[in-house]
Amino acid sequence: MVLLESFLAARGADYRRAMSAPLTAERACSRLSPHLALGTLSGREVAQAAAARAAERPGGGWAGALASFQSRLAWRDHFMQKLEDQPAIETDCLHRATEALRPRAPDPVRLAAWAAGETGLPFVDACMRYLAATGWINFRMRAMLMAVASYHLWLDWRATGTVLARRFTDYEPGIHWPQVQMQSGTTGINTIRIYNPVKQGLEQDPTGAFTRRWVPELAAVPEAFLQEPWRWPDAAGLLGRRYPAPVVDVTAAARAAREQVWGLRRAEGFAAEAGRIAIRHASRADGTGRFVNDRAAPRRRPAAAPAQLSLDL
Repeated sequence: MVLLESFLAARGADYRRAMSAPLTAERACSRLSPHLALGTLSGREVAQAAAARAAERPGGGWAGALASFQSRLAWRDHFMQKLEDQPAIETDCLHRATEALRPRAPDPVRLAAWAAGETGLPFVDACMRYLAATGWINFRMRAMLMAVASYHLWLDWRATGTVLARRFTDYEPGIHWPQVQMQSGTTGINTIRIYNPVKQGLEQDPTGAFTRRWVPELAAVPEAFLQEPWRWPDAAGLLGRRYPAPVVDVTAAARAAREQVWGLRRAEGFAAEAGRIAIRHASRADGTGRFVNDRAAPRRRPAAAPAQLSLDL
């Protein structure tokens, strides 16, 4: 297919470097995930094509790009197997103790603001509006959207995960729900990732082009204040008028979430159940018997898993 061929022939050369920022990821990512989800292309076809391209030993950044892409194809199957093995992951927290972590009925005002791209956090709103318009967004931004909803806004993953599922053109339940739980901290075994949305905006949209395109209300805000318009001296004429004031204090909300999550993880019995979950669901793909992508025990240094939802590729 043309999309696969163009990725392996040209677009994928910058895959590893460009996949994290929303503007560069538009082209650098394969964009094959909807075809994989809908079955118009099989994972085996893609894996074989990528292996054939790697066998050609192309120069430049291709070796690293293809290795990253092939790794994500494997992780895709890994996460789908989680739901296959335990279907309740779609409805129940993987670690039972985390059912009490957040209110099951989410704050309707915060949920609506997040879903509409009206949180007052510019980069979050830009990403959410982009997703609503296109049905796709790159992996790091998916993770950030879910993390902000879960930690800063303290919303239940079942409500926010449903919003995203209805918008992703590449929605695949077997990937989506295990990843949603991973990003919201309810698996009990994965690293807690509390993304700072201001920092992400500065790093992944350094020129502000993406944010300004999708949040035009901020046109008058100087570059230095674009990701934190509440710090702008003229913010009073903007916030609460043309653009919402932030629904939460980013720093305070992250601190409160961290205290809640780690307080629960230190509770008696938490580690024992986490160990049982790791035995059932964690990957040992390195052949050593060690847990590669999941946290098997409280003192084990957690290794990185793909920080993405639906593994957009």
